[in-house]
Amino acid sequence: MAQPRCRSVLITGCSRGIGLGLVRGLAAASPSPDLVFATCRYPEKAQELQQLSKQYSNIKLLQLDVVCESSIKKVVKEVEEIVGDKGLNCLINNAGINVLASLEEVTAETMLTIYETNTVAQLMVTKAFLPLLRKAAQLGTGMGCHRAAIINMSSLAASMQLVQANEMFLKVYPYRIAKTALNMITRCLAADLKSDGILCISLHPGWLQTDMGGNMAPMQVQEAIPGILSVLDRLGEKENGSFLDWQGETLPW
Repeated sequence: MAQPRCRSVLITGCSRGIGLGLVRGLAAASPSPDLVFATCRYPEKAQELQQLSKQYSNIKLLQLDVVCESSIKKVVKEVEEIVGDKGLNCLINNAGINVLASLEEVTAETMLTIYETNTVAQLMVTKAFLPLLRKAAQLGTGMGCHRAAIINMSSLAASMQLVQANEMFLKVYPYRIAKTALNMITRCLAADLKSDGILCISLHPGWLQTDMGGNMAPMQVQEAIPGILSVLDRLGEKENGSFLDWQGETLPW
């Protein structure tokens, strides 16, 4: 990396899509992190992730259900046993779900389900990993993934200023509202953890052809990964609390 090297990174929601792409990109990077913790709900069913973990020795495959408190506690303990006093350098909150729901279709149940997974769970996972992020921060200087960072995977759909940028966004009320709330979490964490030297940003990875992005998306996951990794490499204090896209451009809240 351009700055001192990121030694360890944990990514949630890695069984497919952008999470899987990030695991592949980080594991194959030069230089690469010593440890790439790839988590998902059902690792035994994640065949591509299993193959990657056999191909790259720095990938550690762990089970994590982000909406399950006991699962979160278990994975934190597992990571702590591996990283020890070096802590965790980078947490990428990527896990999320989407349900198509226009104004006419949206229900309270759908809203609460999406909010629990895409917003509340991200905060709870972050809170659980804070001791390890603080350990890492104490060993470094400056701000960035080389020291300690929280990357919240957001979306252009979360932008309140661009609410009418794409008609498709009007069909995902729960998703975009939950991601807007996630952006507030980013702002709160960035302010709260600045004194600890822990950076936090929201990142729009691009509109990608994934389960959530759909077939109409203009980009493949593999097209966005180099840009995302480049953005992560360049993060510093001036980016703390910002909303960036996969090219490093600042997005309006």
